[in-house]
Amino acid sequence: MELNSPIRALKGIGEKTEQLFHKIGVYTIRDILLYYPRDYVKFPAAKDVNEVTLGETAAVFVRLKRAPLVKKTRRMMVTTAFAEAGVVRMQFVWFRMPYIKNMLTPGSVFVLYGKVITKNNILTMEQPKIYTLEQYRSLENQLLPIYSLSFGLTNHAVKKAVTQALEEKQLFSEYLPAEIRKKYDFIPYEEALRQIHFPDSMENLITARRRLVFDEFFFFLLNMRMQKEITQKEKNPFTFLDDSFVKDLTKKLPYPLTNAQKNTLEEIQTDLFSPYVMQRLIQGDVGSGKTIVAFLAMAEVSHSGYQSAIMAPTEVLARQHYETFKENCERFGLSIPIILLTGSLTAKQKREAYEKIALYKNAMIIGTNALIQEKVIYQNLALVITDEQHRFGVKQREAFSEKGIHPHILVMSATPIPRTLALILYGDLDISVMNEVPAKRLPIKNCVVSTAYRPKAYNFIQNEVAKNHQAYIICPLVESSENLDCENVVDYTEKLKNELDERIQVACLHGKMKAEEKNKLMEQFLNNEIQVLVSTTVIEVGVNVPNATVMMIENAERFGLAQLHQLRGRVGRGDAQSYCIMINGSNSKQAEKRLSILNHSNDGFFIASEDLKLRGPGDFFGIRQSGDMQFKLGDIYQDADLLQKASELCDELLEEDAAFSSEKNAGLKKRLESYQKEQFQKLNL
Repeated sequence: MELNSPIRALKGIGEKTEQLFHKIGVYTIRDILLYYPRDYVKFPAAKDVNEVTLGETAAVFVRLKRAPLVKKTRRMMVTTAFAEAGVVRMQFVWFRMPYIKNMLTPGSVFVLYGKVITKNNILTMEQPKIYTLEQYRSLENQLLPIYSLSFGLTNHAVKKAVTQALEEKQLFSEYLPAEIRKKYDFIPYEEALRQIHFPDSMENLITARRRLVFDEFFFFLLNMRMQKEITQKEKNPFTFLDDSFVKDLTKKLPYPLTNAQKNTLEEIQTDLFSPYVMQRLIQGDVGSGKTIVAFLAMAEVSHSGYQSAIMAPTEVLARQHYETFKENCERFGLSIPIILLTGSLTAKQKREAYEKIALYKNAMIIGTNALIQEKVIYQNLALVITDEQHRFGVKQREAFSEKGIHPHILVMSATPIPRTLALILYGDLDISVMNEVPAKRLPIKNCVVSTAYRPKAYNFIQNEVAKNHQAYIICPLVESSENLDCENVVDYTEKLKNELDERIQVACLHGKMKAEEKNKLMEQFLNNEIQVLVSTTVIEVGVNVPNATVMMIENAERFGLAQLHQLRGRVGRGDAQSYCIMINGSNSKQAEKRLSILNHSNDGFFIASEDLKLRGPGDFFGIRQSGDMQFKLGDIYQDADLLQKASELCDELLEEDAAFSSEKNAGLKKRLESYQKEQFQKLNL
């Protein structure tokens, strides 16, 4: 068995189970080893009903006096059971699970595990897990891994696959030289993998994560630095018209540009006229108006007779850019060809797009990563902009260079990264910062509330929909987890349909859906055919829906503040007042303190900075930032010290042994080559 062997090489995984693993992105043995837990559960000691406290996640002893009741509502079957201890009465509710009635026989003792809330002034658990006494005793006080799952795949199946893979000792080879491990006090790679999946203690988990996060940062930076050595500053082969074209366009805008937008535009123009090809990052806070800056830069290029292209992270966003650019051209009276190229176009539509790209030498081309496929032949491509996908930066430049093209590169990001970290992560890019919001936009009104506020929140959403507005509701999970007590989009959508007026269209969206289905749902939401969209963070870099005025985030304590800020940025894009309701499902004072930062500020850079100050050594699950870098474990804020160490080591190694030809670096060289191959495969290059 090898790391590249298919997952089916493991015992007990047949064709059907293999397909379930494919749905979560696990194809090989390497994939399953790197499919880290999303969280860990330490089951508390079971207690009686009269000992629980509101808001806690508890395990309670239950002996039912009578069988559960099954009631059919307008949209679903609801099963309810009651238990008592002294004067305390508690109810347990399951939605769409009528078979529960046959599992809970009166007189037998069970342990029910879930979050304690109140409903109609009665202590309640919704969708609690059911265990026999023996089952629960075996779980108490263990630190158990919880994995992200797809429908049909169980946490047990993933654990079993990981356990088997870890038994194949010949798969593991240490690639960091011993002196480096000693210098940074890192445990061996094999031990780190074992402890990240099945930690013996929280201390061992933190140590394992530290080693694996360092590896993520180190290989990312090492690969980037080596590519930087290869692609030094290239001569600017383009000649642009030196006139007032863009300045005249800005006068026709229905609103004034902010000073930050003006400064960024000036920096871009300076780069376009410089002796070298531009390689610039625009760090624009949420809602800072990056799209109009991108359009004006592309218009400048088109005015001089060259092509430009902007690559969006989703097809829906690409289509929205396409419509926006067409509207802008009409407003400014420009006759610039606008071409759309995405993966979902029909073969005929793609063929027509290729023909137009080859024909119109001053076209603005908008698309997804379909823009860097082999069949696309550009004419005088002078500027390439990537929107929200700076992980494409280096590889994208390579892809275009291999076509014999050396365009100017502009990368746009809404992730507020402190400048010190940005210089490490984007050492090969110049940086522009856009930290102002256009004056016409009203500040978003925020509130952080407990789960008891939900009924009021639903009423508020109904009132906003009655005003012809729309709402997002974000949940941390796609489907219910066996052990993780968080809201999930699948169950929540059904529950919400039962709570809201039946005339309100509610739909769910998540990353495990097919691209075509996601695109269709977002188009429907954009057109107000769907009024309430229940989603995971997949909408972080979604479309611009000016009509959406409410962002409600369940289990807000489980998200990083920078990510919450990104999510909040999905609303407040129109002229109407917008709102962000953050539901804090935790009793933690730390969570309350962190969320209060977001509650009192709309400045993404300030929020990221303050969030970093509050992090504790074990506070690393549920706080991932918006993942443009696609790190599996690493968080550039919390793990800033490891990022700095990885950066320093990269510089030392490249200065000492740039080709990694020495024997002590042989394992490192082999792993780097493997890493580079993996990155190309991810980008479909």
